[in-house]
Amino acid sequence: MAAVSTPQRTYRYLRLALAGAPIALLIAVALAVPDAGVLPSVSHYFYTPARTVFSAALVAVAACLLALSGRGPQRVLLDVAALLAPLVAIIPTPISAGEVPGLDPGCAGACVPAPFADDLDNALLTYLVMTALVVVIGIVLGIRGDAPLRTTAPTLATAVVVPVALALVWTLAPAAFVGSAHVVAAVAFFALIAVTALAEALRPSPEHPPHRRMRAGYLVVAAALLVDLAATFVLGVLAGLPVILAGEVAALVLFVVFWIMQTAQKWSVPDPSIRG
Repeated sequence: MAAVSTPQRTYRYLRLALAGAPIALLIAVALAVPDAGVLPSVSHYFYTPARTVFSAALVAVAACLLALSGRGPQRVLLDVAALLAPLVAIIPTPISAGEVPGLDPGCAGACVPAPFADDLDNALLTYLVMTALVVVIGIVLGIRGDAPLRTTAPTLATAVVVPVALALVWTLAPAAFVGSAHVVAAVAFFALIAVTALAEALRPSPEHPPHRRMRAGYLVVAAALLVDLAATFVLGVLAGLPVILAGEVAALVLFVVFWIMQTAQKWSVPDPSIRG
């Protein structure tokens, strides 16, 4: 058996952690069901004891994606997904009266209850400051030559555009922001994962391409995710049918499948760095 370098071992552990984070989220939701019941969506369990694991798992996903995004077009897609994952964690989905047992949102329609809205202000400011720090560090590393700017420029540009857009909408249209930011971030995150799976199937890296059956698997995952997102949005959000919970669980499971395939494909990559 070939010796495993320290970078390889670190990246392998990160890959396993990334596969485990959504599983932990699903376990936390399942454990909350006996007390909270079956809620309209996975996101509604943010208002239950599953909240801590819900947020922690999504932040862990973001950190791991940023570390493991790799090279080429897939790198940019996964880096942008890493920017969106914390937003799904820190921006609660609005709820209506009676949707979460024991919690009165205190508003006529759907809204984020007052205590959670106060938390949101703190979390968003933290997110904006941290993304600014990431951009500064990325530029410094680029100037030093540790992470060439020609490869990191799309990610850095996105890390500027997304927070600026968030800050503008949050400032100019706070009601619209609170009402839609969570679902927009979640849909965009899973759409990016679907596009990444499609890229792995159609334009794989020449350094460690997937074999034929794995490329077919990526196509299946991409198609299933896109169909799931479309069906959940049309039937759940637009038509108001009680399918959002099932759609979100399916999306999380497909993400785990995608990442297990990524882990199997790149488990033995000798140089996981972003150079080259």
